[in-house]
Amino acid sequence: MTARLSARLHLLLRRATSDDRGDVPGWVLVAVMTAGLVTAIWLVADGQLTGVFQRAVTSVTKP
Repeated sequence: MTARLSARLHLLLRRATSDDRGDVPGWVLVAVMTAGLVTAIWLVADGQLTGVFQRAVTSVTKP
């Protein structure tokens, strides 16, 4: 039992310290596409979003 546990621990530690960098280009692509979508929506709907925000702020009453 102890030898088996030791072997599993050794395997987990070896995996944790390996040089696995992950899928960096994929995350960069997701970040760039998200920024592009936000910019596009902002350019198209700037006036409408500003109006919605202003109406929401003016509709708030003091407690």
